[in-house]
Formats: sequence, C-alpha cells, structure tokens
Amino acid sequence: MGYVLAVSRTVAESQAERSEIIFPADSNALGNLFGGRLMQFIDLVGAVSAVRHSRAIVITAATDHIDFVAPVHVGDLLILKSSVNRAFRTSMEVGVKVMVEDALGQTLRHVASAYVTYVAVDREGHCIPVPCVTPETEHQMRRYEDAARRREMRSGETQRKKELRAKLGPGWHV
Repeated sequence: MGYVLAVSRTVAESQAERSEIIFPADSNALGNLFGGRLMQFIDLVGAVSAVRHSRAIVITAATDHIDFVAPVHVGDLLILKSSVNRAFRTSMEVGVKVMVEDALGQTLRHVASAYVTYVAVDREGHCIPVPCVTPETEHQMRRYEDAARRREMRSGETQRKKELRAKLGPGWHV
C-alpha cells in the first residue's frame, strides 16, 4: 500500500489538547495523581499529535524525559497540550506540557513536561517516512533545535548501552 507523503507540516497542524478531571481512583493515599496515570495521559495526547503530523499509525518508541514539577490533586482539572517539535525520517519528537487549571481563578499552574518519541508505521508494523516539521515562531524554532540535540544524546546513550551489553555478554540487560 502506497502513502502520499506531504513535504512538510507546521507545528500548529500537530497540536493537540486533552482535559481530565482527577478522581480518587487516579490517586495515591495522599490524594495526588499517580505518576503512571499522568504518564498514560501524556502518551495519549502525544500520540494524537504524532498521528496528526504523520497521518499514520504511530507507536511510542521512547520517553526521553518527564519532569514532575508539582503534584496534581483529586478534583484538579488537568490540561495537557502537545505538538511535534521535530520530525526525522520515520520518527517524531513530541513535546507535552501539563497544567492544572483553576477554573474559578482562571489561572494555569505548570505541573509536568515531557518529550516522547513516536515512530510512524504501516498496517504491517513497518516504519514509514514522515513529513518534515516547519517551525513558524521563535519558540517553535528553539524546540526544533533542542529536539536535534536530544536525539544526538539518545544516539550516544544507545551506542553506549550496545557496547556495554556486548562486553557483559548474554543475559545482561542494561
């Protein structure tokens, strides 16, 4: 099956937003949102951005970084916003910013940020090319450049782990 590949898409074309009210079933004994549940929300909204950009099925390849900045409490209104920072050959780095909205005071409080890498695949699970990203603002350009640096660091870490596994031999996981 052939795919028609757009040459480039803007960051705005990939933007996604998700809202969640936090309930007791989502929280720990202190009434704070479970970190794993927040990671699930991050992965879901990030995947929407990756699908919008690639117009394909996507799989999560890596979560490079999650900063848990502040706790999220039962009853909070969670707002997650995502967009593609940069696209490579078959993968995309998506940035996700998580905030809590105070609906009464009409303010937002930053509670978490993450970078997640997704890979576009066809129905057989084979990697397929994705369009380039065209950053339009200074902020988008900074995120675009930062994504390249993070990719370079990931590549170095992947190589280091391969070398360590070869040195340790079969049965060792790094």
